[in-house]
Amino acid sequence: MALRLTVADLDAGYGAVRALQGVSMTVEDGETVVLLGTNGNGKSTLMKCLMGLVRPTKGMIGLELDGVRHDLADLPTDEIVGLGVALVPEGRRLFPKLTVEENLTLGAFRKAARAKLAEGLAFAYEAFPVLLERRKQLAGTMSGGQQQMLAIARALMSSPRLLLVDEPSVGLSPLLVSQTITKIGELKQRFGLTVLMAEQNFHQAVRIADRGYIIVHGEIAFEGRTVEELRSNDLIKKLYLGGAA
Repeated sequence: MALRLTVADLDAGYGAVRALQGVSMTVEDGETVVLLGTNGNGKSTLMKCLMGLVRPTKGMIGLELDGVRHDLADLPTDEIVGLGVALVPEGRRLFPKLTVEENLTLGAFRKAARAKLAEGLAFAYEAFPVLLERRKQLAGTMSGGQQQMLAIARALMSSPRLLLVDEPSVGLSPLLVSQTITKIGELKQRFGLTVLMAEQNFHQAVRIADRGYIIVHGEIAFEGRTVEELRSNDLIKKLYLGGAA
């Protein structure tokens, strides 16, 4: 069962504002790829393009699954989810007036996931025991860290093959950031997921990444084929490590 995500020469924006320009990247089966960039450089826009929430004005988004190629740029979001792509959005985007369990149930949108709802819930509660304790609690009354756990678990309820994680560190304490990134790495290994994570916390992101890209002003400024290549890049030193480029 092979998977490959290919983005080629992608442009996208909002009205007259161009957020992405000529973006090209790949994610191979079983990898954890990190998209690094500070706020406002296009990370979230790219994630939204991959999910069909923003339509590109140019370029291609190809998802190859078991030898069959799908053009995500032409598909509605529900069909993209149906292919096995799930997003943990920036800011979590939970349903605050629904309970933990109701939020999780809504994550089982795929037909295949609905058929295994009980199994999915059992997995979510095993992976995040605090969610079991609080399954009847309204999501909007939980702490930021608990809400992030719920957002990840909700995405996993769809039994994805490709997990997109957008800015998981936003609004969390350093300790919770570390725990969240560690958990994403553990879940990826346990379930053989392919992960694309957009993140601005370089030190935490590279703990679980195989390789990555740096996006600056909507363009891919550098591709690191290894974490070491990322660490030694001048842009990383300037933006994250306090060095001079």
